[in-house]
Amino acid sequence: MREALLALRGRGLVVTRRGRNGGSFVAAHADPLTFAREAVRRTSRLALRDLGAHYAAITGACVRLAARRADPSETQRVRRRMEHIEELDAEAQRRLLDDVQIEIVALSQSARLTREQMKLQAELSPFLRLVAHETENLRRQGAHLAAVIDAVEAADPDAAGARTELMVAETIDALIRIQATG
Repeated sequence: MREALLALRGRGLVVTRRGRNGGSFVAAHADPLTFAREAVRRTSRLALRDLGAHYAAITGACVRLAARRADPSETQRVRRRMEHIEELDAEAQRRLLDDVQIEIVALSQSARLTREQMKLQAELSPFLRLVAHETENLRRQGAHLAAVIDAVEAADPDAAGARTELMVAETIDALIRIQATG
């Protein structure tokens, strides 16, 4: 929790007050999309590609491992979470996709990799939200995750990894396009 609060404070999304009526509160000016746009503008192209490479390496390894270790009943539970995604608003869809990504990684049965994925997801999530702001991109991300679930269920580590790498590459390319348009 401490790390999460530090990250949110660093993004200007949460303010912390000390004292009797203290605590952590959502900042009045908090706008995750504005934060993400500014962060993309401040981040070099090289750093965005590096973040994508790191995310693809960890997530790809996790989904490959999940394809080797997961039981089909476990993947079916994850798939059921995606069944009603179209009924949700865009923000709820984005949160669900983040959750599903973590759940797929958890199927790797590696606590260390899952913790690393959670850290990466927290770092990349604002950027994913920015890319998913467009309805078509949100649908594409959902389709990618559905294909990863299919591959994990089919015990096909190569397909799971390849689809994850494609999803990450598309996301990084979209961020670079956003960066270029300013």
